[in-house]
Amino acid sequence: MTEPDPFESARLELRRGSLILAVLLQLRRERHGYALRKALADIGIEIDEGALYPMLRRLEGQGLLASQWREEEKRKKRFYSLSPLGRGVLDRLLAEWRALDASITGMIEEGV
Repeated sequence: MTEPDPFESARLELRRGSLILAVLLQLRRERHGYALRKALADIGIEIDEGALYPMLRRLEGQGLLASQWREEEKRKKRFYSLSPLGRGVLDRLLAEWRALDASITGMIEEGV
């Protein structure tokens, strides 16, 4: 059995948290799952269905998303959007992201 690659493990952890933020940002505008996945891919963030749909269910279970089934193009689709709680959490996460980004950018520029 081979040891896990330390870079790959760290990359996956970093990506996991970033994906939640990206999904919340994209859901400021209502979207169904496929449209969300495509919008993320269009900006360079790939996520497979096996990760996206469980994340959407988890975020909805936490009260951060609201969803409803509607028919579009003669198919029923589940549309997701931020709930009021989700908007508040997103605002706080963005503040946290900006603070972390500023700190990390400062360390990179200083050569720390």
